[in-house]
Parts: sequence; C-alpha cells; structure tokens
Amino acid sequence: MRFYPPLEEARLIRRYKRFLADIETVGGELLTIHCPNTGSMLNCQVEGGQVWFSRSNDPKRKLPGTWEIGETPQGRLFCVNTARANGLVEEALQAGVITELNGFTALKREVAYGQEKSRIDFRLEYPSGPAYVEVKSVTLGFDGTAVAAFPDAVTQRGAKHLRELAHLARDGIRAVQLYCVNLSGIEAVRPAEEIDSAYAEALREAVACGVEVLAYGVRLNHEEMAIDRRLDVLLNG
Repeated sequence: MRFYPPLEEARLIRRYKRFLADIETVGGELLTIHCPNTGSMLNCQVEGGQVWFSRSNDPKRKLPGTWEIGETPQGRLFCVNTARANGLVEEALQAGVITELNGFTALKREVAYGQEKSRIDFRLEYPSGPAYVEVKSVTLGFDGTAVAAFPDAVTQRGAKHLRELAHLARDGIRAVQLYCVNLSGIEAVRPAEEIDSAYAEALREAVACGVEVLAYGVRLNHEEMAIDRRLDVLLNG
C-alpha cells in the first residue's frame, strides 16, 4: 500500500479531543488535522515528535489533512490511521502473505453475523466452509521490549467481538482473531492485561473455545505500508 499523493512531514504540537491534532509543517505552516484513532495512543504520541500526514484538497472537508504516521518516544514508527489495518490485511490476504488463511475462493468485508449483532471484518469462503476473521490494529509498545500489547484502552467492543468468535468456534465454524501490528520493531504481541483484564480473559476464553489467534507485523515508512511477517502471540504476557 503506497501513499499517494506522498505524505508530508510535520511536527506534532498536540493531540486533543481525541480526533484533532495541531501540527507544524516543515515549511512552518500551522494546521489542525484529523486524528483517525479512537484509542488512547498510549506510548505513541510525543509533543514535538515527527509526524507524516496526508493532505486533502476536498473543499467539503472541515480539516485539511489526516495524520497517518508518527514516531513514538521509543523511536519506533506507528500507523495512526486505524482504518488502514483492514486494507493492509486484505492486500496481504490476496497476495498470500498470511499463509494460515491461504486457499479461500471468495472474500467479503463487513458481513453481519453473531448473537450480539456484530459485523465481521472478513468472511473468507473455502471449499470446507467459511472462516470469520476479526482484525485489530496494534500500536502499543514499551521501552526495552519488542513485545507489543492490545488494547491501549478498555474496550468492551473488543471483548464483544471475542465472544462472537467464541460462539462460532463452539459451533465448529472457523474463527480467527488477527492482530495487525502497525508498529515497527516488534516481534510478539500479548494482551494488555494491565489495561483491560476483562479483554485479556475474553481472549484466553476464546482460544479455549477454538478461536485461532494470529499476529502479523507491518513494514511502514512515509512512502508505503505492507504486512510482511508473522509475529508470536503470548497469551499470558
């Protein structure tokens, strides 16, 4: 996935009201842009740090750009825009990069399903039956370790999705939780039990029911992003 038009570099002044960020471009232009991330972005944002943003020329938009990539206090790059994760996963699925999910004959996005009226990110069709794949974007890293964690804030919605996957697995339907790690320098992923113990327990319960858990890392820079490697999953931290 290449960024087109190319991203522009800037300096972060502050993020506020969750979806707004003030930046200063290399040319000294002061802008307020969209921050497309509903999470806390814990351990990610640093005032004065480098950011890269996409600029929009759409006159109907209230804000002139979107924050896409940032640099963490640990010197890693991370993708701010959580909406990119599903596009990256679809690109990787079609290219056969996520080998555990190869061999599907059809792919559908945002399919309604479940006992709690959810929508699955991907339903893959195989000769043996469907597979339901839920995608989560991971950006929470820590000093001194190459293990990232999810979530970065309490997520009742995330726990709900795990319950839905567990229901499928108990019924003999293939169910997959896929972590798309949009953070450089990472080798493994774990549940962030210290942030949301209920989510961590729901994940372990889902695995006990037969839900598959996969994690894949993303190669990213200000020119392109692509899923390129399998990561370890550490269920107990």
